[in-house]
Amino acid sequence: MAAKTVDPMVRRSFLMWLALAPLLICNLFPFAVMISTALTPEQDIYAQGTQWIPSRLTWENFSDMWETVGFGTALVNSLVVGFITTVMTVLVAVPAAYAMARRPFKGMQAFRIFLLITQMFSPVVLVIGLFTLIVGLGLLDSLVALSVLYCCFHIAVAIWMLQSYFASIPIELEHASWLEGASKAYTLRKVFLPLAAPAMAVVALFTFIGAWNEYALALALIRSSETYTLPLKIAALTGGRYQIEWHHVMAATFVATIPVSIIFIWLQRHLIAGLSGGAVKG
Repeated sequence: MAAKTVDPMVRRSFLMWLALAPLLICNLFPFAVMISTALTPEQDIYAQGTQWIPSRLTWENFSDMWETVGFGTALVNSLVVGFITTVMTVLVAVPAAYAMARRPFKGMQAFRIFLLITQMFSPVVLVIGLFTLIVGLGLLDSLVALSVLYCCFHIAVAIWMLQSYFASIPIELEHASWLEGASKAYTLRKVFLPLAAPAMAVVALFTFIGAWNEYALALALIRSSETYTLPLKIAALTGGRYQIEWHHVMAATFVATIPVSIIFIWLQRHLIAGLSGGAVKG
C-alpha cells in the first residue's frame, strides 16, 4: 500500500511555523512571566527557588494594586493623553497628506526627506529645551501640554505614511464624483476618506501606542502623582521602596496592556473592512 503523500502547502506551513517557534516562544515568554507573577501570592514571590506556576490564583492582587497605588487615575490620564494625541495628529496629518498627494509642489521630495529627518531626534535629546519651553509657558504638569508635544513628534511620520497611501488612491474616483455634481467637501468625506480608512487606522494605532508607552517626556514634564500616566505610575512601583512588590508591578503592567489590545483589535477590524471596501470600489 503506497504511503500517503503530504500536501506541499501543508509541509511548507509546518516548516514555517517550526522555524518561527523559537521567536514566538521568546516573544511570549515575558508575557507568561508577567501573568504568572501577577497571579502569584506575595509570599511565594519572595520564596527561595523559581516558581513558574502559582500555588493558587491570587486574583486579589489586581484589586489590591488598584486600591493602593492609585492605578485608576493613571489609567484615565493615559487614556486622555492617548486620545488627545491621536485625534490631534490625525486631524493635522490628514489634510497635510492630502494636499501633498493631490497638489504636488516644487521641493516636495526634499520636504518628505525633511519629515523623515525630524524622526531621528529622540525626545530625550530635546527634553531640556522642551522642559524650558513648557516652564516658560506655565504649562508644567499639564496633560494637554504633554499631548501637544506627543502630537508634534508623531505628525511628521503620520504625514509621511498617509501621503504615500493617499497618492495610491486613483484621483479619477474624485473626478467622477465631481462630474456627478458633488462638492469637493462631499467627495472628500464620502469617496476619499472611506478608501483612506486603512492608512488612517494604522496611523491612529501607532500614534496611540506611542503616546501610551512614552516615558521620557512624561517624566520631565509631569510632577504630581495625580497627573501620572501609566508608565510613570508603574515605574514608581519599582523605586523608593524597601521591597519591590512585584505582584503589584506585574498586575499593573498586565492591566496596562488591555486598552491597547482592545484598540488594536477594534482598529484591525476596521482596517480589514476598509481594505475590502477599497478593493471593491477601486
